[in-house]
Amino acid sequence: MKALVIDDDPDIIEAVGICFALRWPEAEVVEAPDGESALERFSAENPDVVILDIGLPGVSGMQVCRELRQRSDVPIIMLTARGGELDKVQGLETGADDYITKPFSHLELLARIRAVMRRAALPPLGGNEPPFESGAFRFDFSGHQVLYGERKIHLTPTEYNLLYHLVKNRPNVVQHRTLLAKVWGREYLDENDYLKVHVQRIRSKFSDLEPDFDPIENERGVGYRLKV
Repeated sequence: MKALVIDDDPDIIEAVGICFALRWPEAEVVEAPDGESALERFSAENPDVVILDIGLPGVSGMQVCRELRQRSDVPIIMLTARGGELDKVQGLETGADDYITKPFSHLELLARIRAVMRRAALPPLGGNEPPFESGAFRFDFSGHQVLYGERKIHLTPTEYNLLYHLVKNRPNVVQHRTLLAKVWGREYLDENDYLKVHVQRIRSKFSDLEPDFDPIENERGVGYRLKV
């Protein structure tokens, strides 16, 4: 396994390296002190996971995340001193898979790295059952894809799995904590921001094709259901 750690603080890079040495002693940790070199090293090294600070010199961490997400679905964990709710939401909206604030514990970071790597290694959810269709909406279980009309909706693995559980449980509401446990893992049961951001990202991808179409209904304070 190879990890790219993007941070201008040598102490943070050392601490992250210790985490990998404890859990994955065979892992190779690659460093980048700023956004520009991070993008270059990502292309050269093809890492399995990225640990990314927001407050980088030059190209910001948010921009780095945005650029990486356009290139790859590699797991990205933001590790930053910015602990505000808006910062966290912005990081997730930009494409980060997880968001941890400094100071952090080694155990917390290890747990989050394990979680994102586990999700990345899982095959797409699906089966041999016939596709679910409603109007222009089509969820193809065996093909692991979602379409609106003839157009494929390009979902990230997390977005796909979230929508999968809503389709499978239609027309029932799926509770917030149930979705968090099934899609992210039991370490994330209280991370409602993760759920809100990904639901909004799914909605926006459909609305780009059909402005009046919204496949997800919010049951306030309870959960979400498929609305097709």
